[in-house]
Amino acid sequence: MARKPVNDNPLAPVTIAVGQEDLLLDRAVQQVVAAARAADSDTDVRDLTPDQLQPGTLAELTSPSLFAERKVVVVRNAQDLSADTVKDVKAYFGSPVEEITLVLLHAGAAKGKGLLDAARKAGAREVACPKMTKPADRLAFVRAEFRTIGRSATPEACQALVDAIGSDLRELAAAVTQLAADVEGTIDEAVVGRYYTGRAEASSFTVADRAVEGRAAEALEALRWSLATGVAPVLITSALAQGVRAIGKLSSARGGRPADLARELGMPPWKIDRVRQQMRGWTPDGVAAALRAVAEADAGVKGGGDDPEYALEKAVVTIARAARARQ
Repeated sequence: MARKPVNDNPLAPVTIAVGQEDLLLDRAVQQVVAAARAADSDTDVRDLTPDQLQPGTLAELTSPSLFAERKVVVVRNAQDLSADTVKDVKAYFGSPVEEITLVLLHAGAAKGKGLLDAARKAGAREVACPKMTKPADRLAFVRAEFRTIGRSATPEACQALVDAIGSDLRELAAAVTQLAADVEGTIDEAVVGRYYTGRAEASSFTVADRAVEGRAAEALEALRWSLATGVAPVLITSALAQGVRAIGKLSSARGGRPADLARELGMPPWKIDRVRQQMRGWTPDGVAAALRAVAEADAGVKGGGDDPEYALEKAVVTIARAARARQ
């Protein structure tokens, strides 16, 4: 998520939004524009791509106006600006114009790093907009979205929403907004299931949950639905591996409160409770067999076999049988 910058005035002369998460970059721009229009409803907004900001263009845009109007100049993909234009922008950092806010969106990589360094040295306000590649980051994003709009959602509901929607932050944000608008009181896992049942059933984590619970038929049904709706096989093997490893970790851990085990194993407390329920039929030999099955399936879906779907089905059946070893 976008971290709070040291300079948190959206009307600072220069703002740099750094990263590759489109939703967060757009929100950084929207925050500046909203603050400018709150100060002056007639604020002029110019939203430019690198090819539109040629040498001399910035000077024209920031030249004194007869009407002294407030202006926001947004430059997207600033890392792609030409060398001559970068010189213009760096020069502007030294003498920004009052009533004008310059917003630079920069991918944050090595390309165009000189411009980024110069902006930071000049004291620009910075908003971090990193790409959220980890499920834990997307989960934190969903929780923050609910907090921002003043609504309560259980940890299980937040996780179910991430499982159902996937990695698209815009869709996650839209789902949070929809649930908050439609549902009164605390939003729980059952509510998420009602709204997103088709997508939730297609989730790789649903496949894994049903498998480690020993519910082979349901796991296979969820697997086929997942594959039919375009879930990548590698995501399913990853979810299966996480589910089996969680069983193994908790079965070998010392007893204790969920909070203590959560710190020891690196899991949220609610997940400790869920895994405890799932591990009742497991044995150490069953965990070992399941991990071997996941490894074979992983190799199968990454080119080591002729039929990735069969490799996954075989793994799911093996895991479900291992989950019922004590029953």
